[in-house]
Amino acid sequence: MPAVSFEQVSKTFQGPRGPLRALDAVHFDIRQGEFFGLLGPNGAGKTTLISILAGLARASSGQVRVMGHDVVTDYAAARMALGIVPQELVFDPFFSVRETLRIQSGYFGLRHNDAWIDELLDELGLADKAGANMRQLSGGMKRRVLVAQALVHRPPVIVLDEPTAGVDVELRQTLWQFIAGLNREGHTVLLTTHYLEEAEALCSRIAMLKQGRVVALDRTANLLAGTASTMLRFKTDQPLPAALAAQARVTGRIVQLKAHDAAEVETLLAALRAAGVKIEDLEIGRADLEDVFLEIMQGAPAIEAMA
Repeated sequence: MPAVSFEQVSKTFQGPRGPLRALDAVHFDIRQGEFFGLLGPNGAGKTTLISILAGLARASSGQVRVMGHDVVTDYAAARMALGIVPQELVFDPFFSVRETLRIQSGYFGLRHNDAWIDELLDELGLADKAGANMRQLSGGMKRRVLVAQALVHRPPVIVLDEPTAGVDVELRQTLWQFIAGLNREGHTVLLTTHYLEEAEALCSRIAMLKQGRVVALDRTANLLAGTASTMLRFKTDQPLPAALAAQARVTGRIVQLKAHDAAEVETLLAALRAAGVKIEDLEIGRADLEDVFLEIMQGAPAIEAMA
């Protein structure tokens, strides 16, 4: 039985200019115990899909199950199996951190949950803030509380929707150490993030959405192996010749050009020399998930989801 199952899920909104299809027949499973990444540009449909999973939105067609429970017809059981960390910093300003977690426990019918609450507070670096009012916390601390709220009922499936957006490096490291530990214990994790290095490091399998459709679904290692294996990176203040500019990724002074082998690297460097382009800080490394992501988003058609 999959931990999460999306079966031909579509969602259409009524916009001012007519119907807008946010999701188009999304179909894939997330296995129990998997650390799964859901990636896509803004507007690709990631948050809509998670809203349907959480029961906050209703699919126009298709079916979603969590641990075998339909999110519509068996909502209570499906929601009990989920712990969701939302993008937005949503909190009640009238309670302390500990009170917030006790109230959240009560929503799931849990009493005498303080031992687990204490462990969450300790693991997430909140122990010294347990008595602080929520409105007194920094944005990073509030996000830690959201993580604790999502985990307070020990759900088998954890959904992290941009959990490290706008937070400091310390929280990112603390969070990933804790979540990775829960994953090793058997919890299933679904992650959406714009930090692609996080997805590459953490996720064993990745789905990519583009305009509401699945355009890639495979093991992370296979996605990385399927693109150019070598990446040429350097800095320059000069414009590139048109032939190279068309295939380059330029961020400020940093230029990245993909190559499949050493011979192609030599060809690219010769073209740069011939054009009189002066380069600094030359690096030759392997392609990363960001390279794969951009390559797929720039032209891949939707695929039939693989098992």
